[in-house]
Amino acid sequence: MFHAMLVIAVLFTLLIAVRFLYANRVCIPRSTHVSLLVVAGSGGHTTEILRLLGSLSQSYSPRYYVLADSDKMSEDKICSFEQKRAETSPGSFFTLNRIPRSREVRQSWSSSVLTTIRSFLYSFPLTFRLKPDVVLCNGPGTCVPICLSAFLLRLLGIKRVTIVYVESVCRVENLSLSGKILYHFSDHFFVQWPTLKEKYPRSHYLGRIV
Repeated sequence: MFHAMLVIAVLFTLLIAVRFLYANRVCIPRSTHVSLLVVAGSGGHTTEILRLLGSLSQSYSPRYYVLADSDKMSEDKICSFEQKRAETSPGSFFTLNRIPRSREVRQSWSSSVLTTIRSFLYSFPLTFRLKPDVVLCNGPGTCVPICLSAFLLRLLGIKRVTIVYVESVCRVENLSLSGKILYHFSDHFFVQWPTLKEKYPRSHYLGRIV
């Protein structure tokens, strides 16, 4: 277990280093349509991310949703959202994609390392197949392996994927665990409270956006 955690720590450090080499070279793709990979999560994460999607134009299509294999509630919310969207925008396209949950609530740190690795092994082939232009997420644990997979696509020269992270509105003074990790990898990192902007200067603060 110690060796596994050491390997993860080394890889994490290397990815952070390379992240800064690419920091000034990344931009959101300019095209008529932008393929969007959206990471949903249990609790209020899916509700918040769907509110955000509701404000986006129809040019963000197709939309690829990724959710944990045990998350039935998010599936229902997404299908309802897309059904209403299709009524005003015929031809709207989306897919639902499932991966193993990277971390359960109150799961121990040691076992989380193994489950996150397992989730990553499912996430990378999926991200490679979809090759989205943008990954949009807001904090569920499932987003970490997906974002790392998207970042790896860039490092390998396969596809330059823009990673956009929006911290949950319930995070007022401290980032979530996902936020603390993806603060170093995301291309655009948004917080919704000025106290977080002060602590994390690389973040963007536009007020409450969801």
